[in-house]
Amino acid sequence: MHDIRRAAVRIAFAAAALGLGGCATVMNDATHPLKIETKTEAGETVTGAECKVTNDYHMAQELKSGSVMQVRRSATDLDIVCRQAGQPDATAKAISRPNAGLFGNIILGGVVGAVIDHSKGTAYTYPRWLVLVFGRALVFDQRFDYGDGPVIGTAPGVAPPKPENPRQTSEEMQRW
Repeated sequence: MHDIRRAAVRIAFAAAALGLGGCATVMNDATHPLKIETKTEAGETVTGAECKVTNDYHMAQELKSGSVMQVRRSATDLDIVCRQAGQPDATAKAISRPNAGLFGNIILGGVVGAVIDHSKGTAYTYPRWLVLVFGRALVFDQRFDYGDGPVIGTAPGVAPPKPENPRQTSEEMQRW
């Protein structure tokens, strides 16, 4: 009788572990919103530029600047090119970072769930709001997405300044 209970407990734990596998897959959609805006070097907003967004799931998905699209989550970075007549190209790389679902998976679901979420891309998130500048190549890192405005784009290899106040808006930070 004691062996039957022990076996039942082991089966219950195994079922729970399998059920938690893919935690980020359950918690997060396969896509999330991405807003792209474009500006000239002088800081004038340009709406309607043709933008192409590419990662390992999207082969040149297109949208117009000033709008929002659903982008497929992935561990690979997004490459973005926006074009407007009379302007040099605006290019960007949006860095993908692990989200809370991946860490929850490692703690609760173990390696199997983490591998599932990694391979599906649901364990990763891109910055949500980007402002590309014509004539510049910028990098937007999800680590600096404070949630209340556009992420600061920087030259490759340069980190944006840390806000004095974590709730400081990205708009305020762009004055640096």
